[in-house]
Amino acid sequence: MPVLGKLALAAALVLLSTACSAASPAPPSAAPPAAVAAAGWSPAPVVPLPSQPPPSLAVDQPLPEQLAMGLVVLRYRAENLRIVPVYGPAALDVSPRIGHIHVTVDDAQWHWADGSGEPLIIQSLPAGPHKVWIGLADPTHKILDEKTVSFVVPVHNGHH
Repeated sequence: MPVLGKLALAAALVLLSTACSAASPAPPSAAPPAAVAAAGWSPAPVVPLPSQPPPSLAVDQPLPEQLAMGLVVLRYRAENLRIVPVYGPAALDVSPRIGHIHVTVDDAQWHWADGSGEPLIIQSLPAGPHKVWIGLADPTHKILDEKTVSFVVPVHNGHH
C-alpha cells in the first residue's frame, strides 16, 4: 500500500474512533404542547387531541389594488379548527376539530357555505360601501366565531 494510502487510512481510523468514543448527544426532548403553541405552531392534525382551545376566525381586509378593479379577495384562516367539506352530527366527534364557513354579502337574506379553505373572491359588486359577514361553523352549521369586513368598492371601468 502506498504511503499516501496508509496515511489516509490512518486518518480515517482516527476520525472513526473519535466519533465513536464521543458521548452521544441526548435525544431532543419533545416540547410540551403549550411551548409548541407559544412558538406559533399548532398541533399536527393527525392525532386526536385530549383538549382543544376554542376555535377562532381571522379575516384580512381586501387589498385596495383588487378593489380598484372591482374584485374583492378576502383571505381568512381558522385557528383551532380545520376547514374541510365535511358535514353532519357524526363529524362533531372528529379531533382535531373540523368545520367550514358561512358567507353573507351586504345583509342578504341568504348565505353560502364553503369548505375549501381558499380565499373568498367576490366580483361585480357595484361601487360603494359593502360588508361581508363570515361565520366559522361546526359540521352541523352552528356558528362558533364570526367576523364582518367592511370596505368600499371604488368606481371602476372595465371588467375583471
